[in-house]
Amino acid sequence: MEFKTLSNTQSIVQQGNKLIIKTAEAEAYVTVYSPSIIRVNVTRQPNNTDASFAVIQEPLLAFDYNETDTEVIVKTSALTLRINKSPLRFAFYTPEGELLSRDDERFGINWQNSQVINYRELQPDEKFIGLGEKVGNLNRRASSFVNWNTDASDHTPKTDPLYETFPFFIGIHNQLTYGYFLDNTYKSYFDFGASCDDQFIWMGADDGDLNYYFFGAQTVTGIIEDYTWLTGRMEMPPLWSLGYQQCRWSYMSAQEVLDVAAKFRKHNIPADVMYCDIDYMEGFKIFTWNNETFPDPKAFIDKLKAMNFKLITIVDPGIKVEEGYQQYDEGVQKGYFATYPNGENYVGEVWPGRCHFPDFFREDVREWWGAAFTALTEPGVEGFWNDMNEPAVWNQNIPWIVKFGDKFMPEVRNVYGMMMAKATYEGTRKILGNKRPFVLTRAAYSGTQRFSAVWTGDNTATDEHLLLGARLVNSLGVSGMANVGVDIGGFSGNPTPEMMVRWMSLGTYTPMYRNHSIKDSDFREPWQYGDDNMALIKKSIEDRYRLLPYIYSSFYQTTQTGLPLNRTLAIDYTHDELVYAEDYQNQFLFGDGLLVAPVVSTNFTAKIYLPTGTWYRFGSDEKHEGGQEYIVNAPLNDLPVFAKAGAIIPLQNVIQSTQDEGDGILELHFWNNSESSNFVYYEDDGNTYDNERGIYHKRLISFDSTAPTITLSAVEGSYTSKYTQLQVVLHGFDVMSEVKPVKNSNEEIVIKY
Repeated sequence: MEFKTLSNTQSIVQQGNKLIIKTAEAEAYVTVYSPSIIRVNVTRQPNNTDASFAVIQEPLLAFDYNETDTEVIVKTSALTLRINKSPLRFAFYTPEGELLSRDDERFGINWQNSQVINYRELQPDEKFIGLGEKVGNLNRRASSFVNWNTDASDHTPKTDPLYETFPFFIGIHNQLTYGYFLDNTYKSYFDFGASCDDQFIWMGADDGDLNYYFFGAQTVTGIIEDYTWLTGRMEMPPLWSLGYQQCRWSYMSAQEVLDVAAKFRKHNIPADVMYCDIDYMEGFKIFTWNNETFPDPKAFIDKLKAMNFKLITIVDPGIKVEEGYQQYDEGVQKGYFATYPNGENYVGEVWPGRCHFPDFFREDVREWWGAAFTALTEPGVEGFWNDMNEPAVWNQNIPWIVKFGDKFMPEVRNVYGMMMAKATYEGTRKILGNKRPFVLTRAAYSGTQRFSAVWTGDNTATDEHLLLGARLVNSLGVSGMANVGVDIGGFSGNPTPEMMVRWMSLGTYTPMYRNHSIKDSDFREPWQYGDDNMALIKKSIEDRYRLLPYIYSSFYQTTQTGLPLNRTLAIDYTHDELVYAEDYQNQFLFGDGLLVAPVVSTNFTAKIYLPTGTWYRFGSDEKHEGGQEYIVNAPLNDLPVFAKAGAIIPLQNVIQSTQDEGDGILELHFWNNSESSNFVYYEDDGNTYDNERGIYHKRLISFDSTAPTITLSAVEGSYTSKYTQLQVVLHGFDVMSEVKPVKNSNEEIVIKY
């Protein structure tokens, strides 16, 4: 086996915005993207095209550097990069000279045949968070992971890899933070001191460049903001997609779907979305409908719409090999499918049988794929569920000689699902015109947040998966993917009634609120568990609809900063050791103001940790001082949720669907604090792109603790709020909590107590 380590510098030259450093083994390029983002790209193939599926920004035009006999120094206002010449090694510091991260001086960057690895020093107290959809603990220290998008059905809380690749992590040590994004789509590896006597961490890939972006912001929030600036942020989702979603593999006919939807309305259980899994199709062929069980798709969807339901349908990438099937005939004729090196179309088996797979890396193929969605949009579908796009075939092992354009399977597997999601998003956005599509994907890569939501795949009906799901959602949020869901209740297996009740209460505080289950499992609709449990589940769903003004405003924050709705406590309380403890690592903030402590279905008390500050039990206002551990009650009807002192939470009264007009009352809840606080309230029509033309309603809500005074700034934007009346509700104040009605207007509103 060939082994080479990056050795001594031979030459250094600056060309435009790039510093080029040559050694005998490779060329290293240094570019500055912002004061807090520096890219290092070490390549043995300098003539290859420099392109990224993830990065959407360009580097700064130029930067200055200093050179001495032994090193090169690149300084920005936020970072200092010291490059040792002999041997070539990279070390990052704060502007004050505090070490953030540096190459291991012995091994640095090296190659074993085509595999490239970066070895870096491990600090004694260093912790690591991120990497997206990865099992294990919040703190990745002493763990190792592989990125290779995999159809991981029946995965366990220890299975790796899973469905998605986000090769980005945040390091934390000595009261410092940094970020590291390895933008390489080959199978990649991350080892955080797992098997090396705590000597180093290492990350790399089977081929390609050692191409990473280093982030130097000194808060986790700042690093997430920079990372999502670099790779893109989600746009505002359709409001209906934030309501409750009912799914199953499969509702077997249009009538069955309609019957379930009607039962939600009969029981007055709020819901917005029904799903069709693979059985709505003719022989599992994409862009078809089963003429026997779904004979009139438009009439069927019109009936759903009359009950204020939207429909989401599944789409898989496999195109059945069948002459006369439109997508097959067109794809073969135009050469749109993945091939072997000799030009033969690759065939793999999946639900329809023998299939070809579109080459989503070509723009013309993506356009063709996107245009085919008229088969779904014309009857009225507005949500599109991309599944099996790792890509999955039976027995999992697509030959590595399969080509997509000029790229072979090992280079593109981790990004195939993202490109399918991109094709789906771009096509349906074009077809739907000014209406927002909802796209959901199982496989993803960094940057997928620009096109799609994700879910965490085929989980199981166990309490271990309930807790794992919370950690996965939080880790994906760190990694830029904010719109995330889990299969509530577990995809496979049958949850106990208590587990279903508990999981549904946690689902209230999950970005995408979807109940989904496997074929031949028990049905999971709320009324399947008896009247008492149905009442508890109904209350959880009603709580979700009450929270929608807060959730929607929090998603607006995500579109502006990348900060996710579900936030591991490590984001806001980075240097508090207890947030990484296994007892507390599942806890998270839900937006700015709420803390959620997941609890398994068999426990009715919970050991929790409340970080510094003052906290109030959400719903009862029981006061707790932070920085302490507590044993709290956790009955099935009251998941431990706490409002932070200073929190500002807008709520609405219960509606049955996001399409309901409601009663026009917006409740503004304030929890008392000795310090002032504020919240950005955001509203638009929830359905179109008019918000991008300034048709939205935004105002800053401020609480001044010294007066005390509550101020709503004058409205920004031209959208007229659907709320005509404001009700101010106080919590934790010396005066009795009261509801004070105020007429809503576009002018500044000041309320004094």
